[in-house]
Amino acid sequence: MSRDALRRDRNFEQHGRRMRLFILGFGYSAGHFVRRFGGSFSHIAGTVRDPAKRQGVAGFEAHSFSGSSPDCETVERVRDADVLLVSIPPGSAGDPAIATFANVLASGRRRKIIYLSTLGVYGDHGGAWVDESTPPRATLERTRMRLAAEHAWMAAGRGDVAVLRLAGIYGPGRNALATLRAGTARRIIKPGQVFNRIHVDDIAGAIMATVRHQGGGTWNVCDDEPAPPQDVIAYAAKLAGIAPPAEEAFETAEMSAMARSFYAGNARVSNAKLKRELGVTLAYPTYRQGLDALWDAGEGR
Repeated sequence: MSRDALRRDRNFEQHGRRMRLFILGFGYSAGHFVRRFGGSFSHIAGTVRDPAKRQGVAGFEAHSFSGSSPDCETVERVRDADVLLVSIPPGSAGDPAIATFANVLASGRRRKIIYLSTLGVYGDHGGAWVDESTPPRATLERTRMRLAAEHAWMAAGRGDVAVLRLAGIYGPGRNALATLRAGTARRIIKPGQVFNRIHVDDIAGAIMATVRHQGGGTWNVCDDEPAPPQDVIAYAAKLAGIAPPAEEAFETAEMSAMARSFYAGNARVSNAKLKRELGVTLAYPTYRQGLDALWDAGEGR
């Protein structure tokens, strides 16, 4: 272990056993983080949209929040949190979480805020390599709102905000093997199009590295190998021993407006800063290693 990594661990050990975690938006990635690293915190709470989900969420105190008017207990939990993990996306009216809790964050103690954003803010670079120093090209309304949310959280956090820009997320139950099994996988061909991806295990590791890290910043959380989306489906089909779906031209494929909009961003995104500054070593540096592990675990069978 490097000297910097040892110092980070010692710093976390001094304070982490007493740290209280609050999650705004207990979804797929946040839930995976809690399952892996929940034992590092003395108390874990967070919000869910559906009150029915208040029951049966292991190791976690659930609070109902649908974008406005949280109850007093929720406000107090946010106020008392040492680490605030934010995974609620902005809507057409902006970020509901920052609008609701800005006054709470402006008062009281300093805390670590980790905001889960998206690589979509980089926009279209024609497949060229980009990194955190590359100015975003947020041309879509949803990516402009996401970039505005990044800025709002950075301002609210008084210097200790980590923005993690996530690639396309996959993992247990959410992957090309599962879509093949369900019969919903498609091989849509747009020449020159590439995407980065990230396994949910590596998202959890990046979040924990950020908790341990002193200070804030922006980091890309993505794999080492941006690749055409049709290649991922073809590799999953090879693992499953089945023929891949037929190719479909992007120009004529029937797709929702939202699905088509994802192809507006085309860039190869570097994760070098994540590795260099946070000491992250990816468990699944390419989609092939991630799908191999998922297949071995029984996905898509």
